[in-house]
Amino acid sequence: MCPSTTGSASLSSAATAVSPAARLRGLKPDWISDPKAWRTEVLAGLVVALALIPEAISFSIIAGVDPAIGLFASFTMAVVISIVGGRRAMISAATGAVALVIAPLNREHGFGYLVAAVVLAGVFQVVLGALGVAKLMRFIPRSVMVGFVNSLAVLIFMAQIPEMRDVPWAVYPLIAGGLALMVLFPKLTTVIPAPLVSIVILTVITVGAAIAVPTVGDKGELPSSLPVPGLPDVPFTLDTLTTIAPYAFAMALVGLMESLMTAKLVDDITDTRSNKTRESIGQGIANIVTGFFGGMGGCAMIGQTMINVKVSGARTRVSTFLAGAFLMVLCIAFGPVVSDIPMAALVAVMIMVSFATFDWHSIAPKTLRRMPAGEIAVMVITVAAVVTTHNLAVGVVLGSVTAMVIFAKRVAHLAEVTAVVDPDGGTAVYRVTGELFFASSNDLVGQFDYVTDPDKVIIDLSSAHIWDASSVAALDAIETKYARRGKTVEITGLNTPSARLHGRLSGELTAGH
Repeated sequence: MCPSTTGSASLSSAATAVSPAARLRGLKPDWISDPKAWRTEVLAGLVVALALIPEAISFSIIAGVDPAIGLFASFTMAVVISIVGGRRAMISAATGAVALVIAPLNREHGFGYLVAAVVLAGVFQVVLGALGVAKLMRFIPRSVMVGFVNSLAVLIFMAQIPEMRDVPWAVYPLIAGGLALMVLFPKLTTVIPAPLVSIVILTVITVGAAIAVPTVGDKGELPSSLPVPGLPDVPFTLDTLTTIAPYAFAMALVGLMESLMTAKLVDDITDTRSNKTRESIGQGIANIVTGFFGGMGGCAMIGQTMINVKVSGARTRVSTFLAGAFLMVLCIAFGPVVSDIPMAALVAVMIMVSFATFDWHSIAPKTLRRMPAGEIAVMVITVAAVVTTHNLAVGVVLGSVTAMVIFAKRVAHLAEVTAVVDPDGGTAVYRVTGELFFASSNDLVGQFDYVTDPDKVIIDLSSAHIWDASSVAALDAIETKYARRGKTVEITGLNTPSARLHGRLSGELTAGH
């Protein structure tokens, strides 16, 4: 007997029906149900937390504040940015760039003003992010980006040199052993991050053998409790605002530039896109929260981000959140254990990070032979500026300006003027080809024969484009030179944007109009 159509319909409905629980599972990212992904994120967060401790303490010293202030900032920055940031797996914490900016304020006016500046810097970052400052990233050339990455690698390595000077001889074999472990251990297994294995083994060796070497505890006392929120201890007056505003704005710019450049680098490494506007606003929110918790502020950290993304393989916000959470757990619950970690172990990790960060392909002889001289110059200038000033913002700005100057010089000669002979001899026709802007238009005026040309001159711009007021002024100057000799000029072939700009500015750029 054949089944009824009603029964078939019921079976079909049951087969295609999706329960609410199943629908919810479909909305979850794949990694949520992947134990391997969870293990990677958790262990990556732990490794980053261990690497953050000495860095945060060092940056606190640069800023002239108690080590706990830098650790609190790293905790709040990492936790908050993991929620509101636009780049997954990127680590934000207390940084040297921010410490250098706000150190003079703390030295001259006190800690309360520093905290107030951190809050105001966060407000500036939120405003700049909302205004679309992240879109300026498109104007940073690749050569500047390569220089940025290479200079960061150099700075990371240079930061380890003080830890290798005037130290017991045992430090050097420990560093070498740590590097060897990180190179060889991944060949056995990648289940546990090699940096974590290196840190644990070297700590066990130094403690078990009672080897006297510098430890994390020698950097400063770790906090014993969580930070407490509160308002900055400053008078809320206009005078306070004018005092902190320059420092806050400088911190906002440096923090955003370093964060957006790091986000772009992580985009390239992971072959994914991030929301730069959300990241800009998120950095601001994280700094506001950090300021109200008495932290020194911060931004994205290239070294710890490379540990998280490139070395440990993390890809989600979980690792960023756990890096901050583990940082406080390690300091408060396991302070004595963490204090015994030899600095040599962390130095080895950061040296490995510096080598992994550097773009070795960019300096290969084969690459340098093929690369235009201008591109190489921009990369070298960026690296030199960053390494000399220890300021990433200075290097990026100087490199970008250099690239723009080289580009302008290169395209300045692309505008060509070709004379077309009129068979009747009554009209001179000039065809202009190329892009007309402040650099190329400077040579335009001298390419016409004002004396011998006939009474009517046609300038054909159908193969050109007018970009700025300098080009309009150059065309006005050409018309004026012909007019003095009683000759008329007709400009033809303007495309719509060029015609609009020329019509609006022509005759208005010289005195007397």
